[in-house]
Amino acid sequence: MTTAALIVAAGRGTRAGGDLPKQYARLADRTVLALTVEAFGNLAEIEHIQVVIHPEDGALYASALALSACRILAPVHGGATRQLSVLNGLEALENANKGITEVLIHDAARPFVQPDTVRQVIAALKTHPGALAAIPLADTLKRAGPAGLVAETVPRAGLWRAQTPQGFRLGDILAAHRKAAATGRDDFTDDASIAEWAGIPVAIVEDTPLNFKITTPLDLRMADKLISAPNLSGWLPATGTGFDVHRFTDGDHVMLGGLKIPHTQGVDAHSDGDVVLHALTDALLGALGDGDIGQHFPPSNPKWKGAASYIFLQDAVARVASRGGRITNADVTVLCEAPKIGPHRDAMKTKIAEIMGLDPTRVGIKATTTEGLGFTGRREGIAAMASIMLLLPHNKPAA
Repeated sequence: MTTAALIVAAGRGTRAGGDLPKQYARLADRTVLALTVEAFGNLAEIEHIQVVIHPEDGALYASALALSACRILAPVHGGATRQLSVLNGLEALENANKGITEVLIHDAARPFVQPDTVRQVIAALKTHPGALAAIPLADTLKRAGPAGLVAETVPRAGLWRAQTPQGFRLGDILAAHRKAAATGRDDFTDDASIAEWAGIPVAIVEDTPLNFKITTPLDLRMADKLISAPNLSGWLPATGTGFDVHRFTDGDHVMLGGLKIPHTQGVDAHSDGDVVLHALTDALLGALGDGDIGQHFPPSNPKWKGAASYIFLQDAVARVASRGGRITNADVTVLCEAPKIGPHRDAMKTKIAEIMGLDPTRVGIKATTTEGLGFTGRREGIAAMASIMLLLPHNKPAA
């Protein structure tokens, strides 16, 4: 059997606060969506991930998943309702020709879904055509009457609060969604209710309260506290340093931190010669114990002639993600007499943060001269040194 995760991220909800839909809100150095995708991408049981996004969110999506898991299919656009968005996602999985037999449908705004929950839903599908994560109700339920007064107490025995993921055999749930769309039914609140309507039995898997849905500003604050809590259990801190230098030559600009900065000279380099991005790339590779930039992108290969250095940094970032790691911060010092870095510092921080999937506050940019000493002091070249820190899971061996 081949299992895919379908992440529904096409909503426009901003009740959690801010100007962006909640799935693109940041929790520490990650977006909510990236955390959710990584929760599935880090599980060997999930072989493909399909994300459904709003048609206007392409740029937000690309930025959000800069550090996320592999095995992600190209995003598909959602519809006017969650139900239609899920149908579009299911159709995409069916048309992907990946041999997918099972699908787990999950809300993007539930970033704290636990591996055990996902595995138990998958396990339940071995003996049931459908399964959903749910929590048994613990509170006494009251039905309100006129004027906001209690009308009755509702027995809670046997009642569960439905959550996600909700798992099904792909052919069954796709047929149920198609039937609902064909008959004009668009009032279902989750996929399990569509399955029930279509006669598909759905088993209950007990979930954890950690798998709450971020909906309100309070939910977002709770989520931020969870993700920011100083808990290194299961994580191995790793540091890396990088250094790069290029001599000046004829030209009218230098590339620094992904920016084209006007200057009286250029640099002599096989690629675009961005010493900042080269140093960061080597720092990441060093923390992983995975060689250096020259090993992965040898200057003897004409493919990299004039290449943009962000390609090298993106590759190193992807290597961190493939190990299940997290980049906590990056710090760079540029050594040169000119050009002046100060006027470009904020733009460099923003660009580097975009490439590395970090909040700009996690990126440090400094510059210094060498007091007229050495090749930089003589204005013969430019150099940069970088340091980074990663958190790598103990259970992720080196590739």
